[in-house]
Parts: sequence; C-alpha cells; structure tokens
Amino acid sequence: MILPILKYGATELRTVSSDVVSFDEKFEEIVRNMVETMYAAPGIGLAASQVGINIRLTTIDLTVGEGPGKLIVLCNPEIILAEGTQKNDEGCLSVPDFSETVSRPQRMVVQGKGAKGEEIRIEGEGLLARCLSHEIDHLNGVLFVDRLSSLKRTLIRNKIKKLAKAGEW
Repeated sequence: MILPILKYGATELRTVSSDVVSFDEKFEEIVRNMVETMYAAPGIGLAASQVGINIRLTTIDLTVGEGPGKLIVLCNPEIILAEGTQKNDEGCLSVPDFSETVSRPQRMVVQGKGAKGEEIRIEGEGLLARCLSHEIDHLNGVLFVDRLSSLKRTLIRNKIKKLAKAGEW
C-alpha cells in the first residue's frame, strides 16, 4: 500500500524517532508499504517519519528498484564513522520540487538491524553515504533544509508559505 508522504511543515518530521523493538508481521507490513511508497514516489530513500510512523526505520535503494538485491532496510542506525566531505545537490520527498547544495560525509559506516532484526553494517561512499546521512537525519527530526544557510532556508520557507497560501502545498 502506498502511504502518503508528509511535507515540510508537518510536526511528525521534527520528531526524534523511537527504536524498532519488534520485528513482527506488523513491522514487515510497514517495511513493504515503505518500499512500495519509496519506489512509487520515486525516491532513493525514505524514513518512517516521512510517512508519519515514529520508528527508526529507513529504506534505501539507489537504483529505485531497478537493481535486484540493492534494497537496504535499516533499523536503529548508529553512525560508526563519518569522514570526508562532499557537496552536492540534494532534494527530499518531503520537500518536493526544492533542491540545494548540501555538505555531507564522503564516507560513512553505519550499523543497525536489518528487516528481520539481524545485525548489519553498511559502508557507503558518495551517493550511498549522502543517502545514509540524509535518512538518519530524518530519524533525528532534521531535514536537509536545516543544513542550509539561514538565507537559503528562509527563501525556501517563504516559497512554501506562498504555495500553502495558494493551496498548492
């Protein structure tokens, strides 16, 4: 089932997510729905908070479903290493039609749990490191616009306010 993706301004996007503690059938359904939602968007990553679910769960697939076996389901992620810097354009499914240059780690090592509760460790560089950093930010109530200068953040906020006033947000 495709879930509605919350947009910038929704309070749920600012909430620090709680750890996943149960890997039962209900959780498996949440994972399936998130993957379907991410691919339908289409996007390369989706955090549970973006669909109004307050758990530390993210789905990532840099191939947007085109590469079999490339889906990452990551629960309760902990950053073990973040090194280097990359600056690139970044967008977000919760801030549609906006993108800006954001500084992120060039390389990341993250550990957490997989879809069945198994321990996993992910090492990523480039786009994968960017995506891991972006999605973990979501789980901590942080959006990519928070990583921009106050001027750029204000410009985006003002454009969104205009869109909301016109009923387009």
